[in-house]
Amino acid sequence: MKKTLLAIAVTGIMAGCSTAQEEPSNPALETTPEKVSYGMGLVLGERMGNDLPDLQMEQFLQGIQHGHAGEDTNKRLTREQIQEALMAYQQDLQQQQEQQYEELAKKNKDAGEAFLAENAERDEVSTTESGLQYEVVEEGSGDKPTAEDQVRVHYTGELIGGEVFDSSRERGEPVTFGLNQVIPGWTEGLQLMSEGARFKLYIPSDLAYGPGGNQAIGPNETLVFDVELLAINPGANESGNEN
Repeated sequence: MKKTLLAIAVTGIMAGCSTAQEEPSNPALETTPEKVSYGMGLVLGERMGNDLPDLQMEQFLQGIQHGHAGEDTNKRLTREQIQEALMAYQQDLQQQQEQQYEELAKKNKDAGEAFLAENAERDEVSTTESGLQYEVVEEGSGDKPTAEDQVRVHYTGELIGGEVFDSSRERGEPVTFGLNQVIPGWTEGLQLMSEGARFKLYIPSDLAYGPGGNQAIGPNETLVFDVELLAINPGANESGNEN
């Protein structure tokens, strides 16, 4: 978990303000201090909705009262005890997040393997020794690149459910990059293509971004790319982009 203990203490302590509680009587909102006080409570409550869903409202309100009073005699926990509780909460939350991430990674892995197994049965699809699958949409007539070459391509990247996560076509501008600078599935797949060809690449997660994922790509996602190889080594002035 990336949140610091300070972030939990400040922005995380009000998360349960949406917890069902008896609605208090409506105090006046006429003076500036009254409005500011209400506004501060409202903003903190909104910010905490996702940080501490199990907030205990009674204990929380008492903590505010004791803290605002500024009298040590009223305080029921020492700073050390509060720190210990925050650390324990952080550890528990991190364990929960890790477990959820592992479950998602397994789910994506299983779904990808099932997709590739079914996809491999199609006559149009070929499978390499590494497990990469490809489908020839249009043959090219030029040379094939090596792993040391620069290539210029148009592509659309999708998850196996059909969700587009990246597309040079949508941006209206092809990209240029070195084949040794991208995911293994691209490095291998582009070397199968002749200049001018268009392939669909079905890339297992271990040839893509693996259990770590990447931005919009979850852990162990199998990826589908519709790729056009426009040019090999198009020129030193072309800007490089890493996929």
